[in-house]
Amino acid sequence: MPSVVQGNAGDIALVKQGMVAEHVETESLYRKLTFRLIPFLFVCWVINYIDRVNIGFAKIPLSKDLGLSDAAYGFGVGIFFVGYILFEVPSNVLMERIGARQTITRIMVLWGVISCSLAFITSPMQFYIARMLLGAAEAGFYPGIILYLTYWFPSGRRARITSRFLLAIAVSGIVGGPVSGWILHNMVGTLGLRNWQWLFLLEGMPAIIAGIIAYFYLDNGPADARWLSEYEREIITRNLMMDESEKSQGHGHRFVHLLRDPRVYLVILGYTTVPLIGTVLNYWTATIIRQSGIGNIWHIGLLSAIPFVVGATAMLINAWHSDRTLERRWHYFFATFVGAVGCVLLTYFSDQWVMAIACLCLIGVAYFCGTGTFWTIPPAYFNGAAAATGIAMISSLGQFGSLLAPMLLGWLKTHTNSISGGLYVIAAISVLGGAAIALGVPRHALRERRLE
Repeated sequence: MPSVVQGNAGDIALVKQGMVAEHVETESLYRKLTFRLIPFLFVCWVINYIDRVNIGFAKIPLSKDLGLSDAAYGFGVGIFFVGYILFEVPSNVLMERIGARQTITRIMVLWGVISCSLAFITSPMQFYIARMLLGAAEAGFYPGIILYLTYWFPSGRRARITSRFLLAIAVSGIVGGPVSGWILHNMVGTLGLRNWQWLFLLEGMPAIIAGIIAYFYLDNGPADARWLSEYEREIITRNLMMDESEKSQGHGHRFVHLLRDPRVYLVILGYTTVPLIGTVLNYWTATIIRQSGIGNIWHIGLLSAIPFVVGATAMLINAWHSDRTLERRWHYFFATFVGAVGCVLLTYFSDQWVMAIACLCLIGVAYFCGTGTFWTIPPAYFNGAAAATGIAMISSLGQFGSLLAPMLLGWLKTHTNSISGGLYVIAAISVLGGAAIALGVPRHALRERRLE
């Protein structure tokens, strides 16, 4: 009898050793994936975000040279999202057919060329056209990367992986603000070009270079990755298949099925909050800091990095806790509520630079925590081929806030010399969007698998 017990104990010990060994191998594999994919995608996203929002720093000299009012500037910022909205879903659908490598290369090279071309605009109309074309060129990059990450990482790792990728937004603010300020401050009239022309040229060319590198560096998926062993591919595939088995089978793969799902519209309403808050942070931070009493554009660039540092730190903590608890909805509501508080307080402290930056930090926390948490929700809700269309559809329709908010803020700034009214609207929509996710999407609808 003791020998039997001893034998059973030995078998159990062997099983435990095997499980520990497999766990170690799996962790090593996902570290390998992270180090291979995230740094490059991180750099691409930094370049993308700097190209998209450097207009916020170019605003002061560009508006003077082209005769742009705040309303016209807001229209130019907003019209970017017309092209973005129109081409986002087709881009993700095309990516499913031709692969991530060609898609990301196409997007980056096109947006780099158009970003550089902004250096040569001479009228408000050319400004509007270039901004709309830039939006069309960039369409599909962000949702494409979110979709691309689902080809490699299971749901239990996704918030942390997404947050690491989205740290690029913070880095673009931390690096882009001071760099843009330095270019504008030091390259006035260099080689006969204005400082804002140098801004667009120097910050647009890296996208072209990175796009070419992407074609040779990225793989369409694990099956094409020669740097993975057959066993490693099997682990990745098995984990992703286990993810799919956890998801509800009620979400159709066709676009028309998504349109009939009322919960999709609640998710879209929830996501609208993120671009709205991002509009304040990305396009009006420099203006807000300047009006709070800081006049030197180099100092404005340095101070503009602070909300990004605070927001990035909060995002990492929020994402870690969200993955640990596998709770997404209330983590998202927390972010939107903090953003609403920041917007409301900013209307009272816009003329005090320390308090104004503190309010921008709250908005930064909302933007980064909200973005990092939100993009774990659609992949957990949609299954199979519906993920590509669903992610792009949510990202695309959610951008209507980005289309309208800059125009509203610009119009208010021109006619009332204040954006306070717009900040109140954004605060209200932020709370509403957070509630739509927290209360409108049941927890059981988000099928995620806890890591062992």
